[in-house]
Amino acid sequence: MDITIRRARDEELDEIGELTAQAYLGDGLLDFGDSDSYLATLRDARRRAAEAELLVAADAASDEVLGAVAFAVHGGAYAELARPGEGEFRMLAVRPESRRRGAAEALVRACLDRARALGLRRIVISSQHAMTAAHRLYERLGFTRAPERDWAPLPGTDITLWAFTVEL
Repeated sequence: MDITIRRARDEELDEIGELTAQAYLGDGLLDFGDSDSYLATLRDARRRAAEAELLVAADAASDEVLGAVAFAVHGGAYAELARPGEGEFRMLAVRPESRRRGAAEALVRACLDRARALGLRRIVISSQHAMTAAHRLYERLGFTRAPERDWAPLPGTDITLWAFTVEL
């Protein structure tokens, strides 16, 4: 494989934040575009690195960051759905020009491996209904829809995030 998975380095955090924000913007995943309040959260990779495990997929030859994901466990600041014994990953993003190389799959598999190493029994994630390519990846890796865990991140809006789980 020409991709390495590793922890994000401090000097990469601003780049990772912008990569994540631009991936969400470019894919039309923010309801309010540049004025979406979630954009600041996506750009704040420094906080993610401090409060979760921020993993990157890097090109094995150049070490260029291709994508990133935040992995968290129940009780952590970035665990929105995880219950005891569960892990969660969030803000999975890959540069548009680096897609179809396996970076997203490598990042998800790294999260699965990390959860197993911690002795967790399940991973739960949230996804927007429009993220159909991600849903295909999750299904291929054994995730199933868990509609009973769907939730609204902004009460009083019609935004609902779909939940997916995988047993480890």
